[in-house]
Amino acid sequence: MITAEQRASIRRLFYAEHWKIGTIAAQLGVHPETVKAALQVERFRPGPAPRQRLTDPYIDFIRQTLERYPRLRATRLFEMIKSRGYSGSVIQLRRVVAGLRPLSREAFLRLSTLAGEQGQADWAHFGEVVIGRAKRRLSCFVLTLSYSRALWVEFFFDQSIENFLLGHVHAFHDWGGAPRVILYDNLRTVVLDRHGDAVKFHPRILELCAHYHFEPRPCRPARGNEKGRVERVIQYVRQSFFAARPFTTLEDFNRQARLWRDTVANARPWQGDNSRSVAAAVAEERPRLLPLPLHPFDTDLLKAVRSDKTIYVRFDRNDYSIPHEFAGKPLTLVATPRTVRLLAGAAEVACHRRSFDHHQRIEDPAHIAALVSHKRKALASTAAARLAHAVPAIDAFFNAAFSRGELIGLLSKQLLQLLDDYGAAELCQAVNEALDRHTPTYASVSFILRRRHRDAQRRPLPTVDLSRRPELEALSVPTHRLEVYDGLSKKKEPR
Repeated sequence: MITAEQRASIRRLFYAEHWKIGTIAAQLGVHPETVKAALQVERFRPGPAPRQRLTDPYIDFIRQTLERYPRLRATRLFEMIKSRGYSGSVIQLRRVVAGLRPLSREAFLRLSTLAGEQGQADWAHFGEVVIGRAKRRLSCFVLTLSYSRALWVEFFFDQSIENFLLGHVHAFHDWGGAPRVILYDNLRTVVLDRHGDAVKFHPRILELCAHYHFEPRPCRPARGNEKGRVERVIQYVRQSFFAARPFTTLEDFNRQARLWRDTVANARPWQGDNSRSVAAAVAEERPRLLPLPLHPFDTDLLKAVRSDKTIYVRFDRNDYSIPHEFAGKPLTLVATPRTVRLLAGAAEVACHRRSFDHHQRIEDPAHIAALVSHKRKALASTAAARLAHAVPAIDAFFNAAFSRGELIGLLSKQLLQLLDDYGAAELCQAVNEALDRHTPTYASVSFILRRRHRDAQRRPLPTVDLSRRPELEALSVPTHRLEVYDGLSKKKEPR
């Protein structure tokens, strides 16, 4: 028997140094047959006998089935061979299928883009947040430049077309330009329908493209690899920014996202050259972006609304106040993530901070005060309200008159006539005096008013009110010759 060290030396001298067997035997002091055995021991050593598996009788059937149906699941194969006598478990079968299933993995080239040529955009879902009594879905809009890997991250409470457009506008104006092409997944906010290579885009996306002069390019269905850069950015945002990060408001969270982008994301090494940072690549790419137009694209949500009999307009499960004169009239609601404005034509009639809670009443104190003032004026337009406003003691006067058997309806009309003839101050004093004399009647009040004017040597100057006789307003009196009146004044001479 030789040791493992001697066996290793024999094999090294024979295979590496190319010594002859006799030379090795003489050098190491062993028999030449021992050297031969050490050189050929693995060639003739029998291996362990293979253990029979329960799946072995079905290997050929499994292989042939997978050749015809490469994507057939192991659970379906399990049912097929079970009916043919297989008594093993599905776990054993899965191990066999994993080794027999034909691999058809597609190979890809590493794509490179020119500076300013391409961007990639997508939505990402980041769970739900609770705001008051509302539960909102937190979504993140991500847009990245394919060359520099610059990114724009902005969080919203929904994935509406208005927020999608707003994310583009903010990204373009942050970078100072727009890429020539932007790749999208087949989002409903981008692609309304497609048939083969024919694509029907959302009209608002086409308006955005016409404003910033870039081309929208949707990926082919089930080809997520075409926009792999934005997918990797989303994973980067989840791991580097979103994980274990608290926030109070959406504005605060987006502020933190911009700070993280400037201090962390832009400081990472650029994929094209590890000696440079993403910030340096962004600075190189900015001059090659498409120049911005003079004005940003309008992304506000426009909605035709109309309030009911109240001074509130319902939007996103909240009520926003409007001036009372616009109640029941058609208005235009203009909403952004921060404000809700109400327009009558082109004029703004109300502006509120947007609430993302539910069942809230957002009011402007000026709207409430104006409505209350209007209601008070409206009260004075009725007969009873006019008397109550002019004569504070009118209720006591009516109660005393009713107990004496007076007709309150007739008494109200008579007092209103006195109010028109003498005014509120005089009538108020007369009513108080009649109450003091325990004579709550129209005759008593009228007598007191005439007496007061007689004592003051004043004649009542009733005002001419034609509201009750509108037909007299159009009355025309013809002008006569003055000689006619002179003739009437002359005495007739006796005959």
